Amino acid sequence: MDNISKEMCVVYGDCSLGLRGQGFSYLFSYGAGGMESLVKNGREWLYRPPKPTFWRALTDNDRGNGFHLRSGMWLAADQFIRCRGVRVTVDGVDRRQPDPRGNNRYHGTERAALAEICYTYETITVPAAAVEVSYRVEGDGRIRMNVHYCGREGLPGLPLFGLRFVLPTLAAGFTYEGLSGETYPDRMAGGIPGIYEVEGLPVTPYLVPQDCGVHMESRWVRIRPGAGMSNVTKGPLAPPCGKEDDFLEIGMEDAPFAFSCLPYTALELENALHQEELPPARRTVLCVLGAVRGLGGRDSWGTGPEPAYEIDAAGEIQFCFWIR
Repeated sequence: MDNISKEMCVVYGDCSLGLRGQGFSYLFSYGAGGMESLVKNGREWLYRPPKPTFWRALTDNDRGNGFHLRSGMWLAADQFIRCRGVRVTVDGVDRRQPDPRGNNRYHGTERAALAEICYTYETITVPAAAVEVSYRVEGDGRIRMNVHYCGREGLPGLPLFGLRFVLPTLAAGFTYEGLSGETYPDRMAGGIPGIYEVEGLPVTPYLVPQDCGVHMESRWVRIRPGAGMSNVTKGPLAPPCGKEDDFLEIGMEDAPFAFSCLPYTALELENALHQEELPPARRTVLCVLGAVRGLGGRDSWGTGPEPAYEIDAAGEIQFCFWIR
């Protein structure tokens, strides 16, 4: 109840909703279709609005069994998605985006203990599928995320489903509680539960760059910031990691989740045929995943994963987590 009693400042803009409290400042854009800024203790943690993600860079196993020839439309859906609507609720009251004249009734002094912003997306697949992403922000700055893929008959199997965050700089590393090493749904029997610290953002040096770095059965992950460099000023893009609590934490809601934390998007990995073709690492790409397709490949990459490790696009996928 202590968290509910705290209040934050609410700023109603023509094209955005701002929330500000002790040590945090958030900006939710109607036009960009997502959360545009996440500032914690003066540090910006977002480079682009978080968006649903559906694609992983092809693995050797995927190529061998022709998965991309059946499910290639999810690559386009991963790059382009349509935001169909935004719902805003503040302290239980519907606060739909008003027109500029309607915003005149606000004075910049409004406060609230709870705000929820829900974005509804539509994929560009044929047929289209719907995804809902909601942000429930409490007065102390905690954000409860609910991500819901609604499912649609007639679509090919999914490579994965989750929410992709692109952070402004290259992270110094991350710490997580989960299984050791790189794990996938059909490759996690050897993972040992524990707390692990990873320096930098390692990319497995396969001859042909491909998906890597997935961590299954995770309870939380903390991203440690890096300074980064600006192409314009040729100087630091952000201050280096400072206090011990200078991190972004993603925590489970009621069940373990999977995640990957890499310096490249799936498309950047997909575009490189050799390691030297990868672009210079400048960002952090954190994917929080509710479903991951297995690897398969038990007969030299010719066979896909067992049915239990495939993702049926007709089924619903829903998961929750906290940003703390």
